[in-house]
Amino acid sequence: MPLTGEDAGGPLAGVRVLDLTTVLMGPYATQVLGDMGADVIKIESRAGDTVRGIGPMRHAGMGHIFLHVNRNKRSVVLDLKHPDGLGVLLDLVKTADVLVYNLRPRAMHRLGLTWERLSAINARLVFAGLYGYSERGPYAGRPAYDDLIQGATGIPSLMARASGGEPRYVPLPMADRTVGLMGANAILGAIVARARTGRGQCLEVPMFETLAQITLSDHLAGETFVPPLGPTGYPRLLVRERRPFRTLDGHLCVMPYSDAHWRRFLDLVGRPDLFEDDPRLATIDARTRHIGELYALVGEALATRTTQEWMTALDAADIPAMPMHDIDALARDEHLLATGFVREVEHPTEGRLLETGAPAQFSDTPAAPGRRPAPRLGEHSAEVLRELGYDDAGIARLAASGAVVLASNPASMSGACA
Repeated sequence: MPLTGEDAGGPLAGVRVLDLTTVLMGPYATQVLGDMGADVIKIESRAGDTVRGIGPMRHAGMGHIFLHVNRNKRSVVLDLKHPDGLGVLLDLVKTADVLVYNLRPRAMHRLGLTWERLSAINARLVFAGLYGYSERGPYAGRPAYDDLIQGATGIPSLMARASGGEPRYVPLPMADRTVGLMGANAILGAIVARARTGRGQCLEVPMFETLAQITLSDHLAGETFVPPLGPTGYPRLLVRERRPFRTLDGHLCVMPYSDAHWRRFLDLVGRPDLFEDDPRLATIDARTRHIGELYALVGEALATRTTQEWMTALDAADIPAMPMHDIDALARDEHLLATGFVREVEHPTEGRLLETGAPAQFSDTPAAPGRRPAPRLGEHSAEVLRELGYDDAGIARLAASGAVVLASNPASMSGACA
Protein backbone atom coordinates (compact mmCIF):
# COMPACT_ATOMS: atom_id res chain seq x y z
CA MET A 1 0.00 0.00 0.00
CA PRO A 2 1.66 3.30 -1.04
CA LEU A 3 2.22 5.78 1.74
CA THR A 4 0.63 9.20 1.62
CA GLY A 5 0.76 12.45 3.51
CA GLU A 6 3.38 12.75 6.21
CA ASP A 7 4.68 9.22 5.54
CA ALA A 8 5.37 9.78 1.82
CA GLY A 9 8.82 10.56 0.46
CA GLY A 10 12.20 8.99 0.00
CA PRO A 11 13.43 6.84 -2.87
CA LEU A 12 11.60 3.77 -1.49
CA ALA A 13 8.23 5.44 -0.88
CA GLY A 14 5.49 2.95 -1.70
CA VAL A 15 7.66 -0.12 -0.97
CA ARG A 16 6.32 -2.30 1.85
CA VAL A 17 8.79 -4.36 3.89
CA LEU A 18 7.79 -7.07 6.36
CA ASP A 19 10.50 -7.22 8.99
CA LEU A 20 10.75 -10.55 10.83
CA THR A 21 14.17 -9.71 12.30
CA THR A 22 15.47 -9.14 15.80
CA VAL A 23 18.55 -7.90 17.65
CA LEU A 24 20.81 -5.80 15.36
CA MET A 25 21.79 -7.18 11.94
CA GLY A 26 18.29 -7.46 10.48
CA PRO A 27 16.79 -4.42 12.21
CA TYR A 28 19.69 -2.29 10.96
CA ALA A 29 19.07 -3.48 7.39
CA THR A 30 15.37 -2.68 7.58
CA GLN A 31 15.97 0.69 9.23
CA VAL A 32 18.17 1.62 6.26
CA LEU A 33 15.21 0.79 4.01
CA GLY A 34 12.81 2.66 6.29
CA ASP A 35 15.00 5.76 6.29
CA MET A 36 14.73 5.71 2.49
CA GLY A 37 10.95 5.81 2.73
CA ALA A 38 9.88 2.16 2.82
CA ASP A 39 6.85 1.23 4.93
CA VAL A 40 8.54 -1.21 7.32
CA ILE A 41 6.17 -3.37 9.38
CA LYS A 42 8.09 -4.98 12.23
CA ILE A 43 6.55 -8.33 13.18
CA GLU A 44 7.33 -9.08 16.83
CA SER A 45 6.56 -11.86 19.23
CA ARG A 46 4.70 -11.24 22.48
CA ALA A 47 8.07 -10.81 24.25
CA GLY A 48 9.28 -8.36 21.61
CA ASP A 49 12.68 -7.86 20.07
CA THR A 50 15.39 -8.98 22.50
CA VAL A 51 17.24 -5.67 22.42
CA ARG A 52 14.17 -3.86 23.73
CA GLY A 53 15.44 -5.03 27.11
CA ILE A 54 19.04 -3.73 26.93
CA GLY A 55 19.37 -0.59 29.06
CA PRO A 56 19.64 2.21 29.73
CA MET A 57 15.98 3.00 29.12
CA ARG A 58 13.19 5.21 30.46
CA HIS A 59 10.44 2.62 30.00
CA ALA A 60 10.60 -1.17 29.91
CA GLY A 61 11.00 -2.47 26.39
CA MET A 62 12.43 0.75 24.96
CA GLY A 63 16.17 0.26 25.41
CA HIS A 64 18.71 2.56 23.80
CA ILE A 65 19.94 0.12 21.12
CA PHE A 66 16.36 -0.66 20.09
CA LEU A 67 15.69 3.06 19.66
CA HIS A 68 18.75 3.44 17.42
CA VAL A 69 17.90 0.65 14.92
CA ASN A 70 14.10 0.60 14.78
CA ARG A 71 12.90 4.04 13.75
CA ASN A 72 10.68 4.34 10.68
CA LYS A 73 8.92 1.08 11.50
CA ARG A 74 5.48 0.03 12.66
CA SER A 75 5.28 -2.67 15.33
CA VAL A 76 2.75 -5.48 14.96
CA VAL A 77 2.71 -8.33 17.49
CA LEU A 78 1.69 -11.70 16.04
CA ASP A 79 1.89 -15.21 17.43
CA LEU A 80 3.07 -17.00 14.30
CA LYS A 81 2.47 -20.40 15.93
CA HIS A 82 -1.23 -19.54 16.23
CA PRO A 83 -3.05 -20.25 12.95
CA ASP A 84 -4.82 -16.90 13.03
CA GLY A 85 -1.58 -15.04 13.72
CA LEU A 86 0.07 -16.81 10.81
CA GLY A 87 -3.01 -16.01 8.72
CA VAL A 88 -2.53 -12.29 9.38
CA LEU A 89 1.08 -12.56 8.24
CA LEU A 90 0.04 -14.31 5.04
CA ASP A 91 -2.47 -11.51 4.42
CA LEU A 92 0.40 -9.05 4.83
CA VAL A 93 2.54 -11.03 2.39
CA LYS A 94 -0.08 -10.38 -0.30
CA THR A 95 0.54 -6.62 0.12
CA ALA A 96 4.32 -6.72 0.57
CA ASP A 97 7.29 -6.07 -1.68
CA VAL A 98 9.92 -7.53 0.64
CA LEU A 99 10.03 -9.97 3.56
CA VAL A 100 13.24 -9.96 5.61
CA TYR A 101 14.04 -12.53 8.30
CA ASN A 102 17.02 -13.55 10.41
CA LEU A 103 15.63 -16.71 11.92
CA ARG A 104 17.54 -19.79 10.87
CA PRO A 105 15.94 -21.27 7.73
CA ARG A 106 14.98 -24.39 9.66
CA ALA A 107 12.82 -22.29 12.00
CA MET A 108 11.16 -20.58 9.04
CA HIS A 109 10.35 -23.99 7.56
CA ARG A 110 8.77 -25.11 10.85
CA LEU A 111 6.48 -22.06 10.67
CA GLY A 112 5.61 -22.91 7.07
CA LEU A 113 7.21 -19.68 5.85
CA THR A 114 9.06 -21.02 2.85
CA TRP A 115 9.97 -19.30 -0.39
CA GLU A 116 7.84 -21.76 -2.33
CA ARG A 117 4.74 -21.02 -0.26
CA LEU A 118 5.13 -17.25 -0.07
CA SER A 119 6.08 -16.74 -3.72
CA ALA A 120 2.94 -18.67 -4.67
CA ILE A 121 0.96 -16.07 -2.69
CA ASN A 122 2.90 -13.11 -4.11
CA ALA A 123 5.13 -13.70 -7.12
CA ARG A 124 6.65 -10.20 -6.78
CA LEU A 125 7.90 -10.81 -3.25
CA VAL A 126 11.61 -10.40 -2.45
CA PHE A 127 12.29 -12.99 0.26
CA ALA A 128 15.55 -12.15 2.06
CA GLY A 129 17.23 -14.30 4.69
CA LEU A 130 20.06 -12.79 6.77
CA TYR A 131 21.66 -15.46 8.93
CA GLY A 132 24.97 -17.00 9.95
CA TYR A 133 26.15 -19.37 7.25
CA SER A 134 25.17 -20.28 3.71
CA GLU A 135 22.76 -23.19 3.51
CA ARG A 136 25.02 -24.69 0.82
CA GLY A 137 27.86 -25.64 3.18
CA PRO A 138 28.59 -27.80 6.25
CA TYR A 139 28.06 -24.88 8.67
CA ALA A 140 24.42 -24.52 7.55
CA GLY A 141 22.07 -24.05 10.46
CA ARG A 142 24.73 -23.26 13.07
CA PRO A 143 23.87 -20.47 15.51
CA ALA A 144 25.67 -17.21 14.79
CA TYR A 145 26.37 -14.03 16.70
CA ASP A 146 28.68 -11.14 15.92
CA ASP A 147 31.50 -12.37 18.18
CA LEU A 148 31.38 -15.84 16.64
CA ILE A 149 31.55 -14.48 13.11
CA GLN A 150 34.40 -12.12 13.97
CA GLY A 151 36.31 -15.10 15.35
CA ALA A 152 35.47 -17.39 12.45
CA THR A 153 36.71 -14.81 9.92
CA GLY A 154 40.04 -14.23 11.67
CA ILE A 155 39.45 -10.74 13.03
CA PRO A 156 40.62 -11.42 16.63
CA SER A 157 43.78 -13.09 15.28
CA LEU A 158 44.45 -9.99 13.16
CA MET A 159 43.98 -7.82 16.24
CA ALA A 160 46.58 -9.93 18.04
CA ARG A 161 49.02 -9.73 15.11
CA ALA A 162 48.64 -5.97 14.95
CA SER A 163 48.96 -5.31 18.68
CA GLY A 164 51.26 -8.10 19.80
CA GLY A 165 48.70 -8.91 22.49
CA GLU A 166 45.91 -11.38 23.02
CA PRO A 167 43.20 -11.96 20.39
CA ARG A 168 40.20 -9.73 20.94
CA TYR A 169 37.04 -8.72 19.16
CA VAL A 170 36.64 -5.30 17.57
CA PRO A 171 34.54 -3.35 20.14
CA LEU A 172 31.77 -2.83 17.63
CA PRO A 173 29.21 -5.35 16.30
CA MET A 174 30.90 -5.02 12.93
CA ALA A 175 29.57 -8.31 11.56
CA ASP A 176 25.98 -7.35 12.35
CA ARG A 177 26.35 -3.86 10.92
CA THR A 178 28.23 -4.96 7.81
CA VAL A 179 25.81 -7.76 7.00
CA GLY A 180 22.89 -5.41 7.65
CA LEU A 181 24.24 -3.06 5.00
CA MET A 182 24.95 -5.96 2.64
CA GLY A 183 21.40 -7.20 3.19
CA ALA A 184 19.88 -3.81 2.38
CA ASN A 185 22.09 -3.62 -0.71
CA ALA A 186 21.02 -7.09 -1.90
CA ILE A 187 17.35 -6.26 -1.35
CA LEU A 188 17.69 -3.10 -3.43
CA GLY A 189 19.35 -5.16 -6.19
CA ALA A 190 16.42 -7.59 -6.18
CA ILE A 191 13.95 -4.70 -6.36
CA VAL A 192 15.78 -3.33 -9.41
CA ALA A 193 15.76 -6.78 -11.03
CA ARG A 194 12.03 -7.09 -10.35
CA ALA A 195 11.45 -3.83 -12.20
CA ARG A 196 12.82 -5.58 -15.29
CA THR A 197 11.38 -9.07 -14.86
CA GLY A 198 8.23 -8.53 -12.81
CA ARG A 199 9.31 -11.36 -10.49
CA GLY A 200 10.61 -11.41 -6.96
CA GLN A 201 13.32 -13.77 -5.81
CA CYS A 202 14.83 -15.54 -2.81
CA LEU A 203 17.97 -13.98 -1.29
CA GLU A 204 20.54 -15.46 1.07
CA VAL A 205 22.87 -13.02 2.86
CA PRO A 206 25.13 -15.02 5.20
CA MET A 207 27.25 -13.37 7.88
CA PHE A 208 30.25 -15.69 7.55
CA GLU A 209 30.69 -15.28 3.81
CA THR A 210 30.16 -11.51 3.99
CA LEU A 211 32.89 -10.98 6.59
CA ALA A 212 35.14 -13.60 4.97
CA GLN A 213 35.07 -11.63 1.72
CA ILE A 214 36.17 -8.47 3.53
CA THR A 215 38.92 -10.16 5.56
CA LEU A 216 40.32 -12.18 2.68
CA SER A 217 40.18 -9.30 0.20
CA ASP A 218 42.55 -7.29 2.39
CA HIS A 219 44.71 -10.00 3.92
CA LEU A 220 44.98 -12.88 1.45
CA ALA A 221 48.02 -10.98 0.10
CA GLY A 222 50.66 -13.37 -1.30
CA GLU A 223 48.28 -16.31 -1.05
CA THR A 224 46.17 -14.58 -3.71
CA PHE A 225 48.47 -16.11 -6.28
CA VAL A 226 48.80 -19.78 -7.23
CA PRO A 227 51.47 -20.75 -6.35
CA PRO A 228 51.76 -18.18 -3.50
CA LEU A 229 54.04 -15.17 -3.87
CA GLY A 230 54.28 -14.70 -0.12
CA PRO A 231 52.42 -15.01 3.18
CA THR A 232 49.00 -13.67 4.12
CA GLY A 233 48.56 -10.25 5.75
CA TYR A 234 48.45 -6.66 4.51
CA PRO A 235 51.46 -5.10 6.28
CA ARG A 236 50.12 -1.56 6.58
CA LEU A 237 47.15 -2.79 8.60
CA LEU A 238 49.15 -5.10 10.86
CA VAL A 239 52.11 -3.08 12.16
CA ARG A 240 51.93 -1.98 15.79
CA GLU A 241 52.84 1.57 14.78
CA ARG A 242 49.53 1.94 12.91
CA ARG A 243 47.72 3.80 15.66
CA PRO A 244 46.82 7.35 16.67
CA PHE A 245 50.04 9.27 17.34
CA ARG A 246 50.65 11.01 20.65
CA THR A 247 51.09 14.78 20.56
CA LEU A 248 52.08 17.11 23.40
CA ASP A 249 48.46 17.29 24.58
CA GLY A 250 46.51 14.41 23.04
CA HIS A 251 46.43 12.10 20.04
CA LEU A 252 46.24 12.73 16.30
CA CYS A 253 45.37 10.46 13.39
CA VAL A 254 47.67 11.19 10.44
CA MET A 255 48.00 9.25 7.22
CA PRO A 256 50.52 10.36 4.61
CA TYR A 257 49.76 7.97 1.77
CA SER A 258 50.67 9.27 -1.67
CA ASP A 259 54.07 10.45 -2.91
CA ALA A 260 52.91 14.04 -2.51
CA HIS A 261 51.74 13.47 1.07
CA TRP A 262 55.07 11.99 2.14
CA ARG A 263 57.07 14.68 0.35
CA ARG A 264 55.09 17.46 2.07
CA PHE A 265 55.21 15.75 5.46
CA LEU A 266 59.00 15.39 5.29
CA ASP A 267 59.23 19.06 4.36
CA LEU A 268 57.19 19.91 7.50
CA VAL A 269 59.51 17.94 9.78
CA GLY A 270 62.67 19.34 8.21
CA ARG A 271 63.77 16.17 6.39
CA PRO A 272 63.04 16.84 2.69
CA ASP A 273 66.18 14.90 1.77
CA LEU A 274 64.66 11.61 2.91
CA PHE A 275 62.15 11.40 0.08
CA GLU A 276 64.89 11.38 -2.55
CA ASP A 277 67.53 9.46 -0.61
CA ASP A 278 65.68 6.80 1.41
CA PRO A 279 64.66 3.76 -0.69
CA ARG A 280 61.91 2.93 1.84
CA LEU A 281 60.01 5.95 0.50
CA ALA A 282 60.59 5.43 -3.22
CA THR A 283 57.32 3.67 -4.12
CA ILE A 284 54.03 2.80 -2.48
CA ASP A 285 55.11 -0.85 -2.45
CA ALA A 286 58.35 0.01 -0.65
CA ARG A 287 56.47 2.22 1.82
CA THR A 288 54.02 -0.61 2.51
CA ARG A 289 56.83 -3.09 3.21
CA HIS A 290 58.52 -0.64 5.60
CA ILE A 291 55.42 1.05 6.96
CA GLY A 292 56.18 0.27 10.61
CA GLU A 293 59.49 2.13 10.42
CA LEU A 294 57.92 5.05 8.55
CA TYR A 295 55.02 5.34 11.00
CA ALA A 296 57.59 5.36 13.84
CA LEU A 297 59.21 8.36 12.14
CA VAL A 298 55.82 10.09 11.99
CA GLY A 299 55.20 9.32 15.65
CA GLU A 300 58.51 10.81 16.75
CA ALA A 301 57.76 14.04 14.89
CA LEU A 302 54.20 14.43 16.15
CA ALA A 303 55.26 14.11 19.78
CA THR A 304 56.99 17.51 19.53
CA ARG A 305 53.91 19.76 19.06
CA THR A 306 50.32 20.10 20.25
CA THR A 307 47.40 18.59 18.39
CA GLN A 308 46.16 21.97 17.21
CA GLU A 309 49.60 23.07 16.05
CA TRP A 310 49.90 19.94 13.97
CA MET A 311 46.35 20.21 12.61
CA THR A 312 47.07 23.75 11.42
CA ALA A 313 50.30 22.69 9.71
CA LEU A 314 48.92 19.46 8.23
CA ASP A 315 45.77 21.12 6.90
CA ALA A 316 47.87 23.83 5.26
CA ALA A 317 49.96 21.11 3.59
CA ASP A 318 46.84 19.12 2.60
CA ILE A 319 48.04 16.02 4.45
CA PRO A 320 45.17 13.81 5.68
CA ALA A 321 44.75 14.20 9.45
CA MET A 322 42.01 14.23 12.08
CA PRO A 323 42.04 14.58 15.86
CA MET A 324 41.22 11.37 17.71
CA HIS A 325 37.70 11.47 19.15
CA ASP A 326 36.34 9.49 22.02
CA ILE A 327 32.63 8.62 21.95
CA ASP A 328 31.66 11.68 24.01
CA ALA A 329 33.51 13.96 21.60
CA LEU A 330 32.07 12.21 18.54
CA ALA A 331 28.51 12.80 19.74
CA ARG A 332 29.31 16.52 19.92
CA ASP A 333 31.45 16.81 16.80
CA GLU A 334 31.01 20.23 15.19
CA HIS A 335 30.65 18.80 11.69
CA LEU A 336 27.99 16.26 12.69
CA LEU A 337 26.07 18.94 14.56
CA ALA A 338 26.34 21.43 11.68
CA THR A 339 25.04 18.93 9.12
CA GLY A 340 22.22 17.86 11.44
CA PHE A 341 23.47 14.27 11.46
CA VAL A 342 23.49 14.22 15.25
CA ARG A 343 20.42 15.94 16.60
CA GLU A 344 18.00 16.00 19.48
CA VAL A 345 14.52 14.63 18.78
CA GLU A 346 11.36 14.28 20.83
CA HIS A 347 10.05 10.73 21.12
CA PRO A 348 6.33 10.59 21.98
CA THR A 349 6.87 8.24 24.95
CA GLU A 350 10.63 8.25 25.61
CA GLY A 351 11.14 12.01 25.72
CA ARG A 352 14.15 13.90 24.46
CA LEU A 353 16.70 11.70 22.67
CA LEU A 354 19.99 12.12 20.84
CA GLU A 355 19.71 10.48 17.40
CA THR A 356 21.86 9.99 14.31
CA GLY A 357 20.56 10.74 10.84
CA ALA A 358 20.79 8.88 7.54
CA PRO A 359 24.28 9.17 6.00
CA ALA A 360 23.15 9.00 2.34
CA GLN A 361 21.62 12.15 0.88
CA PHE A 362 19.25 12.22 -2.12
CA SER A 363 18.74 15.44 -4.09
CA ASP A 364 15.26 14.61 -5.43
CA THR A 365 13.87 12.08 -2.95
CA PRO A 366 15.45 12.91 0.41
CA ALA A 367 15.62 10.29 3.12
CA ALA A 368 13.50 10.97 6.17
CA PRO A 369 15.07 9.39 9.26
CA GLY A 370 12.70 11.27 11.55
CA ARG A 371 9.52 10.13 9.81
CA ARG A 372 8.52 7.65 12.52
CA PRO A 373 10.07 7.15 15.98
CA ALA A 374 10.97 3.64 17.15
CA PRO A 375 7.65 1.99 18.04
CA ARG A 376 6.28 0.62 21.28
CA LEU A 377 5.62 -3.09 21.26
CA GLY A 378 2.45 -3.71 19.25
CA GLU A 379 1.86 0.01 18.79
CA HIS A 380 0.57 -0.41 15.24
CA SER A 381 -1.13 -3.80 15.42
CA ALA A 382 -4.66 -2.40 15.15
CA GLU A 383 -3.66 0.19 12.53
CA VAL A 384 -2.13 -2.39 10.20
CA LEU A 385 -5.01 -4.83 10.67
CA ARG A 386 -7.48 -2.12 9.67
CA GLU A 387 -5.44 -1.50 6.51
CA LEU A 388 -5.85 -5.19 5.71
CA GLY A 389 -9.62 -4.87 6.03
CA TYR A 390 -10.19 -6.25 9.54
CA ASP A 391 -12.99 -4.49 11.41
CA ASP A 392 -13.03 -3.72 15.13
CA ALA A 393 -14.84 -6.95 15.96
CA GLY A 394 -12.32 -9.00 14.00
CA ILE A 395 -9.41 -7.24 15.67
CA ALA A 396 -10.94 -7.83 19.10
CA ARG A 397 -11.40 -11.52 18.28
CA LEU A 398 -7.77 -11.88 17.22
CA ALA A 399 -6.59 -10.11 20.37
CA ALA A 400 -8.78 -12.29 22.59
CA SER A 401 -7.38 -15.45 21.01
CA GLY A 402 -3.79 -14.31 21.55
CA ALA A 403 -3.02 -14.39 17.84
CA VAL A 404 -2.45 -10.63 17.91
CA VAL A 405 -1.29 -8.36 20.72
CA LEU A 406 -2.28 -4.70 20.73
CA ALA A 407 -0.17 -1.83 22.08
CA SER A 408 0.73 -1.61 25.73
CA ASN A 409 0.78 1.65 27.63
CA PRO A 410 4.39 2.95 27.83
CA ALA A 411 4.36 2.97 31.61
CA SER A 412 3.38 -0.71 31.80
CA MET A 413 5.16 -2.35 28.89
CA SER A 414 5.80 -6.08 29.08
CA GLY A 415 8.40 -7.09 31.61
CA ALA A 416 9.24 -10.01 29.33
CA CYS A 417 11.58 -7.67 27.45
CA ALA A 418 13.44 -6.46 30.50
